[in-house]
Amino acid sequence: MLGSTLSFAMMALTIRYATRTIPTTEIAFFRNLFGLATLLPLILRPGAGLPRTRHPGRYLARTTVGLAAMLCGFWAVGHLPLAQAISLSYATPLFVTIGAALWLGERVRVRRWAAVAAGFVGVLVILRPGTGFTPGMIVALLGALFAGIVAIQIKQLSRFDSPDTVVFYTYAFWVPMSLVPALLQWVWPTPMAWVWLVATGVMGTFGQLLWTRAIALGEVSAVQPISFLQLPVLVVFGWWLFGETIDGWTLAGAAIVLGANGYIAHREAMLLRRAATQAPVEAAKPGE
Repeated sequence: MLGSTLSFAMMALTIRYATRTIPTTEIAFFRNLFGLATLLPLILRPGAGLPRTRHPGRYLARTTVGLAAMLCGFWAVGHLPLAQAISLSYATPLFVTIGAALWLGERVRVRRWAAVAAGFVGVLVILRPGTGFTPGMIVALLGALFAGIVAIQIKQLSRFDSPDTVVFYTYAFWVPMSLVPALLQWVWPTPMAWVWLVATGVMGTFGQLLWTRAIALGEVSAVQPISFLQLPVLVVFGWWLFGETIDGWTLAGAAIVLGANGYIAHREAMLLRRAATQAPVEAAKPGE
């Protein structure tokens, strides 16, 4: 998850540069096209052929929600201050925790629900309804909601298919799906824009591969909050490359959200360790 987080942070920077001349829909298409080109050599095995699945309907649902999350997230990164866009994206683990309880049957106790509630208070602090609020913030928050749903869908798909298969079919669906809105706003990229578009696809693919593996290997509500490390990385780059500063409200709200996410991750890890130590004892009881 840490490797995925850093890859997505670099992708955010390439998106910011690409949005200077390229529409968001077209960036999403090239991200998927170059991402698929990067992915194929990594997952194809000699004589093995392409990955197969028996669940195309699930992938259609996953990629539809995922494309919505991508478009919202890309637009936010390109048009909002980086710190603000990324801070609002950290609502994703809060939505993931709710979804994990409702759809995956993961047991979420009172303390974690309290952390989720605190996290949404932090989101409200960032949004500042009635004062510093802008409609673009809602776009970023919708991206976080859709991304949370995607995390749940990937966890479900990982029960049937390998991580490589999940990522392959995600891109196989995404390329034609994202081409349609891109054609409606098509702008031919400049030579420098091509560099940013290729980099977006490469960084996004590595991030997606690592993210899918992390979701498959660990409890989704535990590994997802690690992505908060993306914020300090992008705050530094936003200041260095774009002259951005982080305002007090965004900083305070982000601190609340990250604190809530950190507690959720800590609590889940503690419960997993407790379950691991108790399992042998429970297994021994029938034989006594």
